[in-house]
Amino acid sequence: MTEHEQLVEDLKQVVCSAAAAAKKFVGTGEKEAGDQAAVDAMRKSFEEAQMDAVVRVGEGEKDEAPMLYMGEKLGNGVGLKLDIAVDPVEGTSLMAAGKPNAIAVVAATDQGKFWDAGSAYYMKKIVVGAAARGAIDITKSTADNLKSIAQASEKKIEDLVVYVLDKPRHIELRKEIEACGARVDLHAEGDVIGSVLALMEASEVDALMGIGGAPEAVITAAAVLALGGDMQGQLAPQQEDERSALLAEGTDIDKVLLLSDLVQSDWAVFVAAGVTAGVLLDEPKESTNNEVLVDYLMIGPEAGQVENDLFEL
Repeated sequence: MTEHEQLVEDLKQVVCSAAAAAKKFVGTGEKEAGDQAAVDAMRKSFEEAQMDAVVRVGEGEKDEAPMLYMGEKLGNGVGLKLDIAVDPVEGTSLMAAGKPNAIAVVAATDQGKFWDAGSAYYMKKIVVGAAARGAIDITKSTADNLKSIAQASEKKIEDLVVYVLDKPRHIELRKEIEACGARVDLHAEGDVIGSVLALMEASEVDALMGIGGAPEAVITAAAVLALGGDMQGQLAPQQEDERSALLAEGTDIDKVLLLSDLVQSDWAVFVAAGVTAGVLLDEPKESTNNEVLVDYLMIGPEAGQVENDLFEL
């Protein structure tokens, strides 16, 4: 087994264990407890993983939940030197409420090659699949980007579907998309899922637009790189304390972040597993022999590599 083959097996174990642990808290209202269970399961699985890894993007502090913290060492210290980006449960509120589209997710690349989010919580993003690679410019208007995406994808603007988070900050964005004739696919949470849907040829989603999590952008970028898509981001602090912290760190808030800024390597791997049933993945289920079957999606590390299957725990 090659080092990359061992890596993907270890990451499947990590993310599927987290999803199975969080499943016990689906619909209970216990958001923090479910997140803690996923964190604990991830940590335990990482202990024996064949890697010398460091957490570059950890559990978001804005969730007020226990973290796999930035700088934490993971793995048994043997094998590939890696950066790890994790979100033990993306969609903790969805999990707690028993709603669709909660997932566990992890991404990896060469050590020191993931973008450091620092104090950034929020980022404006555009994500598209391979057909529209090179067609986006986050500094231009929504209308200009949709025209360019449509042209590159050989579609009419009226046939485009744009995934947008259902947040008050996106009221104007939704109006702009609709004014162009494109359709809005609105979701309460889950910009990682939205980004992956934009990348998948079989999906009706053509693009993700709007402001979501900055740490999640790094996780997303791993899938974008592996599938030959494109993305751009620009920090979008929503509170003055976030803006002040970024400025204190010397961060250029206005800088346009390209895919090559978010992943500074020629490879990355992305693995997600379903916590609740949704548009991308199913929930964990018990098999007839009392094993837990977890639906997972792996993208990378080889260019164009996609694997969607059940992992048995």
